[in-house]
Amino acid sequence: MALEITDATFNDVVLKSDKPVLVDFWAEWCGPCRMVGPIIDEISNEFEGKAVVGKVDVDNNHEFAAKFGVRNIPTVLLFKNGELIDRKVGVSPKSVYVSAIEDNL
Repeated sequence: MALEITDATFNDVVLKSDKPVLVDFWAEWCGPCRMVGPIIDEISNEFEGKAVVGKVDVDNNHEFAAKFGVRNIPTVLLFKNGELIDRKVGVSPKSVYVSAIEDNL
């Protein structure tokens, strides 16, 4: 399962990580988010120990969604060394997310 990331944990989990971090910004009511969610969970298991994979519920955590300009969900952001390096908006195939992580390991 992907890690639940909140505004309170975002700095430590995402911005201070020494591994690539894939973050899914989603909401319970979002249909396309329900399509991406299981993909993110699979990727989390596949990259355990190599990358951090997490989810931010935008209804309960507004700070970093706003900071990184998340206006549509699902939005999946990739961070490396605390820097935003990639952004995918909408539903993408699993291979797109996997390639983004693998290119930055």
